[in-house]
Amino acid sequence: MFSGAQISLYAMCDDFVGVILRALSAIDPYRPNFRIETDDISTLIVGPPEQLFPAMRDLFASAAASGVHCVLSATVSRGCPGEPDDPICTPISGSSHDLSLAQRIGVARAHVDSAKKLGQEVAAQFSLYPLGEGHHMDEIYGCIDFLKTSGVFDRSKNFCTKLRGDSGPVFATLSEAFLRFGAPQGHVALDFTVSANSPSPC
Repeated sequence: MFSGAQISLYAMCDDFVGVILRALSAIDPYRPNFRIETDDISTLIVGPPEQLFPAMRDLFASAAASGVHCVLSATVSRGCPGEPDDPICTPISGSSHDLSLAQRIGVARAHVDSAKKLGQEVAAQFSLYPLGEGHHMDEIYGCIDFLKTSGVFDRSKNFCTKLRGDSGPVFATLSEAFLRFGAPQGHVALDFTVSANSPSPC
């Protein structure tokens, strides 16, 4: 399987380069398990699917701790048929996809409930795309059921769902949506944008 994320981090201040460069040290603990490539548009992170969102969480929380308005935009994918299998992407723990949809919702809720709060309020919106054949709408509706009881559900919007809360549970919710829903060996993509310290929260 191949799993990874294309991410772009934006700091809305004159010292945006400094904010971003200082935040990069937050992903140092994950680097041994990742392949990271950066160009002038985005940064590709390839590695175990369970570590993608914790790494993005720590990067974003570090940048947001500066107090300036920060935004992280990402496209996350697993199982893309156009990408070669990569041993670095092997999940760290066993898959829960042998469980029923209801059981997977329960696992996702438990993981979000146990997520550590980091003291940084964020807002996020995302869209989940379980691709390929199969009962993809069942997976999407199951994910929506999970989101509504996640504790960080804000509201449904056109084409996406909005979350709001502490960055720990919000990123845990995004991670669980990505890991628990969609065919276990199928292609699943997730697009999200997360914002902190916005001058116009609503």
